[in-house]
Amino acid sequence: MADAKGFLASGLGIAIISSAVFGTSGSFAKSMLETGWSPGAAVAVRLSGAALILLIPAVVVLRGRWHQLKDNWLTILLFGLIGVAGCQLFYFNAVARLSVGVALLLEYLAPVMIVLWLWISSRRRPRALTAAGALLSLAGLVLVLDLTGSVKVDFIGVLWGMAAAVCLVIYFFITAKENDTLPPLVLASGGLVVGAVVMWLVGAVGLLPMTFSTANTSLGPWKTPWWVSVGGLVILATVLAYVSGIMAARSLGSKVASFVSLTEVLFAVLWAWLLLGELPGSIQLLGGLLIVGGVVLVRVDELRGDKRAVRIDPMAERVLDHANDVEPVPGP
Repeated sequence: MADAKGFLASGLGIAIISSAVFGTSGSFAKSMLETGWSPGAAVAVRLSGAALILLIPAVVVLRGRWHQLKDNWLTILLFGLIGVAGCQLFYFNAVARLSVGVALLLEYLAPVMIVLWLWISSRRRPRALTAAGALLSLAGLVLVLDLTGSVKVDFIGVLWGMAAAVCLVIYFFITAKENDTLPPLVLASGGLVVGAVVMWLVGAVGLLPMTFSTANTSLGPWKTPWWVSVGGLVILATVLAYVSGIMAARSLGSKVASFVSLTEVLFAVLWAWLLLGELPGSIQLLGGLLIVGGVVLVRVDELRGDKRAVRIDPMAERVLDHANDVEPVPGP
């Protein structure tokens, strides 16, 4: 029991919880879209509601320390503009031209991009286990997404998907940056405010249609009021997901956190099964096992790197509490 509590409180446990609640967004959103909501409206309400919920606790945390906003305004702006609004906006543009599976696969090239970026910036090749974990996770993604049959491929759509992947890379870099002066709650709240404003502006200029509905939604065997799906999308898939995601990324580092986030695809399939009746196939379950295997390889490699650093310099043990200390993350 104590071990279970310790795991849930650890960086890895928080990261998995974050992926699990992030994975509910597709099911909640789909239940809304099927009743007439447009994607832009769902995203705008999602970010706005979460921003309002986090605003009061964020103000309490900042009481007497308002200089933190001034000192970190660029980080908050980039997080909200790129990591929150940009990532979702580019993904929806990709979905408009590609199948959902291909668009999501393109977006989740982000972990591979991070490994390549750290390789180029540090001029050190990724270790064998990290490379193997990357390949294994990508293979698992292909199986989970079940990209069989005819797939519509559009060059512009591919560019939108790659842009979403770049935004996801920046999201992990920003959230993994060790910054004791900016609490995760404040970063999440500020980023959601920025993201919400951007989404409403994008809708106002006509780039995304804004259509709302108050019809009942379907979740599992139940017919529920529209606000149940909206509440789940806002509270679980956004507030809890973003705050826990930032905490996990700061604890694990951008590389490990990004690979653990791949399990979001598996959780999304499981939630779709439970809430929408979309039963995953055996190939998808096999893909989920490959994703978990890839995450384990990357995490084991990270821990081995920590131990090697301590053997080389015993004094390093005091500063190797975070994966960022082993794999430096560039600032925004």
